[in-house]
Amino acid sequence: MTPKEKISKKIKKDFAKENFLILHNDDVHTFDYVIDALIDICDHGYEQAEQCTIITHYKGKCDVKKGGFDALKPLKNALNERELIATID
Repeated sequence: MTPKEKISKKIKKDFAKENFLILHNDDVHTFDYVIDALIDICDHGYEQAEQCTIITHYKGKCDVKKGGFDALKPLKNALNERELIATID
């Protein structure tokens, strides 16, 4: 295997480790509540949090953060503690 092939394989392997924190629509919480949670927990700016909230409302879900599982788990738990439905895919 050439060095270039090794690098390509490593990059593909690293991408495979990437996960997404998914926020699911619940038809219970207000837009402002969800926006505030995304700002507090996921460190979103207001506009990003608002856009994610709108996408979640109309599409049923939205990926709100990308990263390794270990980094996303506490964020998912914090969203769940605020009674929001969040999963890691």
